[in-house]
Amino acid sequence: MTEPVKHYKEIEVGESDLDQLHHVNNTVYLKWVQDISEEHWRKQTSAEIQEQNLWMVLEHHIVYKKQAKMGDVIQAVTFVGEMSGVRSYRQVDFYRDEELLVSCKSQWCMIDAKSLRPKRIPDEVANLFRK
Repeated sequence: MTEPVKHYKEIEVGESDLDQLHHVNNTVYLKWVQDISEEHWRKQTSAEIQEQNLWMVLEHHIVYKKQAKMGDVIQAVTFVGEMSGVRSYRQVDFYRDEELLVSCKSQWCMIDAKSLRPKRIPDEVANLFRK
């Protein structure tokens, strides 16, 4: 099996990221999952592929292990695991100083940009996420 292409993003925790307990709010992590996933998609694919295909999330499973606070610098990393049929399985992990803070496994469905119906993931697209 080939190795997945990883995408990295550095995030500095700001005041607007915090909740009443003064650590990163759960919904902020979900936004970061969305942001890094979209960045990875745009980096690995052409404008033509992006115009023809969209992604809809089916499921997120998030495990919160440690808290991040104001000023922390977080390293986010994502990669796509299996792509099968219309579904794609993506991993996004958040680290502070190599310590895992949050782990998210997501299931996405490819949809046709015109019909908005589920669409089988073409091999040419799946191959863009493998080394």
